[in-house]
Amino acid sequence: MTLEEVVGSNSTEKKMETVSQALEELLVAAQRQDCLTVGVYESAKLMNVDPDSVVLCVLATDEEDLDDIALQIHFTLLQAFCCDNDINILRVSGVRRLAQVLEEDTEDSNGNEPRDLHCILVT
Repeated sequence: MTLEEVVGSNSTEKKMETVSQALEELLVAAQRQDCLTVGVYESAKLMNVDPDSVVLCVLATDEEDLDDIALQIHFTLLQAFCCDNDINILRVSGVRRLAQVLEEDTEDSNGNEPRDLHCILVT
């Protein structure tokens, strides 16, 4: 018998809500302190230069990203690098929710593309 079976399935949902809320609070606090690196390429650059400064790597996907082979290759490489450097990895779904939490504009008024929220590093 697993812990979830003992405690009940509702408890698991509450635990997941607590974890997602904690992640959101962490990201907002890190953003205020300018301790976030956003984007797959930007994250790879930082990890190449200063991997010891990275505490957490958040890899986010949406359902439509599952068929993006290039993104999946980047994720595989980032995860391998994180494992080699003892960096914690958190895989989440919901890039749109991350944009809301970080108050990212989905469309820039200047016509610029929004930042790539598929990879976020907390330093």
